[in-house]
Amino acid sequence: MRTFDFRHAVSVDDAIRSVAETGGAYLAGGTNLVDLMKNGVLQPPALVDIRRLGLSEVASTEAGGVRIGAGVTNSALANHQLVRSQYPVLSQALLSGATTQLRNMATVGGNLLQRTRCPYFMQTEFDRCNKRVPNSGCAALDGFNREHALFGTSSHCVATNPSDMAVALTILDAVVHVQGPGGSRSVPITEFFTVPGDTPQRENCLQPAELITAVELPPSPYAAHSWYLKLRDRHSYAFALVSAAVGIEVSGGVIVSAAVALGGVAPMPWRVPAAEAILIGQPPEDTVLRAAAERALAGARPLNQNGFKIPLGRSAVHRALVRALDTVGPAAHQG
Repeated sequence: MRTFDFRHAVSVDDAIRSVAETGGAYLAGGTNLVDLMKNGVLQPPALVDIRRLGLSEVASTEAGGVRIGAGVTNSALANHQLVRSQYPVLSQALLSGATTQLRNMATVGGNLLQRTRCPYFMQTEFDRCNKRVPNSGCAALDGFNREHALFGTSSHCVATNPSDMAVALTILDAVVHVQGPGGSRSVPITEFFTVPGDTPQRENCLQPAELITAVELPPSPYAAHSWYLKLRDRHSYAFALVSAAVGIEVSGGVIVSAAVALGGVAPMPWRVPAAEAILIGQPPEDTVLRAAAERALAGARPLNQNGFKIPLGRSAVHRALVRALDTVGPAAHQG
């Protein structure tokens, strides 16, 4: 690890000014950033500690939703009563990630900004990684790509986004609040992440020195019927091969609202409106659920080693939909 300057920010404005001046990085939990610095993947000239800025509150909004400070830890959020009662799918997603020790450190803002775990990005011994070294090539295209993406890729990058939390936030229509040198703005979660195109080093819409300050959730119709299912090589401390976050609202014997998003298959949480359309207006019968699961993986573009993710993804969506319909509200949440 190279040497770097370090300072504690005393306010949000102070943190933004410090990062803008130094070209450094924000430090909260550090569970991903510090590892990348140790491995030489990232070498920021400065770290600005933002853990003392009061960004660790979870509170109800006047609209009936929840505002989550960017500094809230994953453990605190997963176990917060507002989340467990109104957004159980988010609690499930958080508890499926990493280990208890890491969840106790990792923050909401850091979770959204964590980098891909593609081995060609994570290990500097590999020369070809457009995300780490622009215009160097993508070794995964003809190398190890079993864990890589089915959707949203380009010839420059086929890496996946590793966040479980972000998949759940996607079906909840979360809004990310950011502040930077140019002021504050709010970004829908579906617009926060970017596909690689020919600039895979850019993974989200943040501008230089912008800081995530909070994530806001509107009231959700899915508290009673939602589920997060994560399929992985081992139960503990493994990233998703495929995951599915689903929410269903049933009224009068038919599905009146639905949300479906996939994880582990794209460079961002992959929401699937076409699968949602299959469900809406239909009775919650197994044939309908299977049709939606089939549609969720339509258009997938497998690489030479990850074609198994297509049937795995169909199974994940179908199983998540079944579990969501079987739940009877927050009391059925298993955390």
